Amino acid sequence: MGEGLSVKRFLPRGLFGRSLIIIVAPIILLQAIIAYVFFERDVDTTTRRLARDVAADMAMLVALEDTSAGADRERLRALAARQFGYRIHFLPGQNLPPLHGALTSNIEIALDDILEQRIGPDRDFSARRTGDDFEIKVDVHDGVLAVLVPRERVTVSKPDIFILWMVLSALILMGIAIIFLRNQVRPIERLARAADSFGKGRAVPDFKPYGATEVRRAAQAFITMRERIERHITQRTEMLAGVSHDLKTPLTRLKLALAMMPDDSDTAPMRADIAEMEHMLDEYLAFARGEGGEESTLTDLGELLRDTAQAAAKARQREDIVITAPEHVMVSVKRAGLRRVLTNLVDNALKHGSRVKVSLTQDERLVEIAVEDNGPGIPENRREEAFRPFHRLDQGRNLQSGGSGLGLAIARDIARAHGGDIVLDKSAMGGLKATVRLPV
Repeated sequence: MGEGLSVKRFLPRGLFGRSLIIIVAPIILLQAIIAYVFFERDVDTTTRRLARDVAADMAMLVALEDTSAGADRERLRALAARQFGYRIHFLPGQNLPPLHGALTSNIEIALDDILEQRIGPDRDFSARRTGDDFEIKVDVHDGVLAVLVPRERVTVSKPDIFILWMVLSALILMGIAIIFLRNQVRPIERLARAADSFGKGRAVPDFKPYGATEVRRAAQAFITMRERIERHITQRTEMLAGVSHDLKTPLTRLKLALAMMPDDSDTAPMRADIAEMEHMLDEYLAFARGEGGEESTLTDLGELLRDTAQAAAKARQREDIVITAPEHVMVSVKRAGLRRVLTNLVDNALKHGSRVKVSLTQDERLVEIAVEDNGPGIPENRREEAFRPFHRLDQGRNLQSGGSGLGLAIARDIARAHGGDIVLDKSAMGGLKATVRLPV
């Protein structure tokens, strides 16, 4: 099990890389098997057969040297050179020197073995490579017979050509496979990018299914799913907008009726209740709208964060807020929705803390906006509870006091519509730290 996991670490994670391995690995394995069979089996067998023929020729030449004399011997030697294609030299009165060093190639070993069988173990001989050819020397009764044998008579001619063709054919096949795989994987990559953009709340109007049948079906299913989600969001927004409009009509009549009445201890609470009901209706509509129909635009988050935090601090007449945000952090977001998120978080921090810090950081994958304060905070086991819609914390810090219980729910809904999230943690300042994480 551990070895399987260690191997998986070295495998590519992408579909293109894994598919390429599925095609390339058998090609490489097949080439290796062919090379082994060719060099270790066929080449060796063919070499031994050719060496056997050369050894037979040498045996005949030695026999001619031993049985003929004078002019006949030279004439037969010249005739054999023409017929066999060898270059033959006779070195009278010489003897072969002792052999030094081991044989270095399979061809030399094959020649040595077969020559010993054909001309006998008692006769001294040597077979060595000389340039591209092989020189065979054999002791005869009155000297040394030196025969220069062309390389193609002893071994397969140009085996490197075979290797070259084998490698070239493998490269051509792999090139075709790469082109084919790239065309097959590209629709899947495009579908993944479209799903990622949709998950981040960004429009993908130019996405169309293409590619293999299965990919087209997946792409069409994605388009259908996207349309259903968008239709659901639209219907939810329209329903809550209709309810809000219907409820605001009688509230408007009540406000007009109260406006005609004198200000006293009876009408003041009624006006406060009506104002609270209007605020709650606006909150419900904002929660139902969620990401709404706003389009994503390239936005400088540093500038947006500074403007939003300063506006929230000014509304509460506070100056004890520290803002740390670099310049030109450009991300495609729904500007109005993200401003609402930041306004909710900063306003809650100002409401419950005497000191507030807002910071923006960025890496290759994420942008993080942290809002910290030195307030009472929220217990760890109740932080997720704070995000529940229409829910107010009964003890400890109440981020939604005096509201409808939708502030954090709306903020997280908008953040998740951007493909991100909001997490709560303990701040180094002693209070609560709310972090908005958005994908780049």
